[in-house]
Amino acid sequence: MRAIWSGEVSFGLVSVPVKLYSATQSHDVSLHQVHDADGGRIRYQRRCEVCEKKIDFKNIDRAYDDGESTVVITKDEMEELPADESKEIAVEQFVPEDQIDSLVLDKAYFLEPAGKSAKSYVLLRRTLEDAERVAVVKFTLRSRTRLAALRVRDDVIILQTMRWADEMRDADFDIPQSKVTKKELEMAASLVESYSEDFEPERFTDEYQEQLQELIDEKLEHGEEIDTEATFGDPEEDEGEGNVVDLMEALKKSVDDRRKKGSGGSGKSGGSMSEGSKSGSSKKSSGSGKSGSSQKSGGSRQKKAS
Repeated sequence: MRAIWSGEVSFGLVSVPVKLYSATQSHDVSLHQVHDADGGRIRYQRRCEVCEKKIDFKNIDRAYDDGESTVVITKDEMEELPADESKEIAVEQFVPEDQIDSLVLDKAYFLEPAGKSAKSYVLLRRTLEDAERVAVVKFTLRSRTRLAALRVRDDVIILQTMRWADEMRDADFDIPQSKVTKKELEMAASLVESYSEDFEPERFTDEYQEQLQELIDEKLEHGEEIDTEATFGDPEEDEGEGNVVDLMEALKKSVDDRRKKGSGGSGKSGGSMSEGSKSGSSKKSSGSGKSGSSQKSGGSRQKKAS
């Protein structure tokens, strides 16, 4: 891995030198655009709409338009902003983890100790573990001030950026309210119980990316003209019967189908409901540990097209 940032975490008078690494990577197949008639690569050019000349990146500034007037912000002015060159991850507060809504969490990074001694890193890690709290921090990355959370996962300090409060939106639509019967709730709880099991991210794969990679491999091996039906098979038909009118009947059918799959010995549904289980049970899965939200999926295909 290649470090994308280096600096230090500071809380009180303690400084922890660290390097920052991206904790995630995209498994999407890399594609570019071509002309459908001759396969020529599509290129984009930066052209000025006033002089119509092609402009080098070094001659491009930024501008803000409020609808009535435009102000230009030069590169020198951008570089003079005080937050631009800070190399500090400043701890602002320590908060209970359940107070941070998962909706605000964004990209995750690993923090590696960078100094000659890792003692201060271990101290910060142990402090976070023993306090059972998350450190809320501010730092600058790529000329932008970021809000983030520090927590521990598998003995590594994780930094996860967070969205600012004014970036969060409210659900601006009418939230439906309908009367639900006790029987429907019990049946829905039964369905939840039949699906309850430990979370195993490796079980889930990106079918679209896998099929795209398979299509690329087939074309590389057999040429442009391939039989997609022979490669991928016939698309599965929807066994549904259109819009469901009877919610209770749909719940019953879902529970029955899940029970049949569970009794078939597939081994995937570790939480299938036994005959002795109460229909209203709402037992929680034991696999939702703190570190599960940032665990990478190992089952996704990461091969890139050359």
